[in-house]
Amino acid sequence: MTKPLHPGTLKRKSSTPVWLAITWRVLAVLTLVGIAIAVHWFDREGLRDNYDGQISFADVVYFTMISITTTGYGDIAPVTEKARLFDALIVTPIRVFVVVLFIGTTYNFVLKRGWDKWRMARIQRNLDGHIVIAGYGKTGSEAVEELIARGRDPASIVVVDGDADRLARAGERGCNVLLGDATRDATLIDVQVARACAMIVAGGRDDTSILILLTARHLAPDLPISIIVKAEDNELPARAAGATTVINPVSFAGLLLASSCSGRHIADYMMDLASYEGRVQLSERAVRLDEVNQPLSAITTGLGLRIYRGGEVYGFSAPEAQTLHQGDVIVEILPRQGMGNQ
Repeated sequence: MTKPLHPGTLKRKSSTPVWLAITWRVLAVLTLVGIAIAVHWFDREGLRDNYDGQISFADVVYFTMISITTTGYGDIAPVTEKARLFDALIVTPIRVFVVVLFIGTTYNFVLKRGWDKWRMARIQRNLDGHIVIAGYGKTGSEAVEELIARGRDPASIVVVDGDADRLARAGERGCNVLLGDATRDATLIDVQVARACAMIVAGGRDDTSILILLTARHLAPDLPISIIVKAEDNELPARAAGATTVINPVSFAGLLLASSCSGRHIADYMMDLASYEGRVQLSERAVRLDEVNQPLSAITTGLGLRIYRGGEVYGFSAPEAQTLHQGDVIVEILPRQGMGNQ
């Protein structure tokens, strides 16, 4: 288990082992106690033992410890002005520091870990039908913004990344976050990838993204997974690894540039189709019962472009698009709500 699924538990992973952190804290406490014992010993004439009148080294250790722990039985007491000032101005701050150090250690290594595990388990139980975003770089963050703009609840988005600063930004958007390596089975199991409705892989490097894809695919064989690759020759390996959709931004940019040569408005319209902020939107849905046996051109929800049937694709002008069948998937253009001009 890497880090809890909640923005409030984010922190940069420390390179210091737990045992070493605890050792440093213990040494700090022992050092402070040693300083207090040494000063009390050298100024033992300022102390009075009400039991036998003698101040031994054991008495100094005893008095120092009961002073720091605020027990104070009164059998040994500072009687000189210098001894009292030392207790008031030095021992009291040491006492406060030691108490705070012990409380902090207990919280960090016992209470907080137990609380984080409980909270992570609680969030995991509620994860179902969510979207997993592997990588919150430029592409992953833009995908999250677009999902939220399209009406997706940020609480139903889980972002996995190895950079705490990126996750802090995702947490500010309201997403669940997990600091970890998405190429590992344990990390994707933590985000309940098998119960997700979709996954977007944007690992930053093609090899990393494809490895994440392979890991996710063997854990969730039927999960729709979209992946971004930067090299054209990695598109085929990505599909072979089980990607449902492969996006190559370089190829898409080339298409836009080529389209702009035919008309300066074509690229603008294609960007409108891709973005929720555009005047028009692309939508994909299953055919409705009342549309069965009707032509694609007769649908009333939008402008039908193509249908997917039995693994085949048919455009709006194809003979197969003249009769819709149950089980067909329709891709259509919808006007953005509140905009009449497309």
